Amino acid sequence: MASKPHKPFTGKHMAAILVAGFGVVMCVNFYMASRAVSGFHGTVVENSYIASQNFNDWLDKADASKALGWQAHITRDEAEYVTVTASGVPVSAMLTAELRRPIGEREYASLTFEPMGEGRYRSSEPVAQGRWTMRLFIEADGKSWAEESELPR
Repeated sequence: MASKPHKPFTGKHMAAILVAGFGVVMCVNFYMASRAVSGFHGTVVENSYIASQNFNDWLDKADASKALGWQAHITRDEAEYVTVTASGVPVSAMLTAELRRPIGEREYASLTFEPMGEGRYRSSEPVAQGRWTMRLFIEADGKSWAEESELPR
């Protein structure tokens, strides 16, 4: 049985393996980076320097909001309406909310709420199914309260 002569492994072979390997790694990295950037909307400000100057004011407003002691429990019913059960909130409270999709396509919605009595409020419109981040605003007697949370499914 005659053995077949093997071709020697040359520098060209090694170069082809390196180029192919790094090519695959680069393609995967570019694909993953493009998916990550297109799916995360983050917080966009026109001028980051000016936003940084307001940061302490935002912290002061958040502390004042917490000091009110108001609390809100958020649910979504079968018809996709958002229900807020508020505690410690004056009867004259006005509730609004801003919704945004946390990932994927950029989609936003605004909600207003109608009082149902006993500290319960229901959105005037249903919310599309899926994942949402909701920023709830409560205003009463010249005081403001805000909280951001995941909207329950």
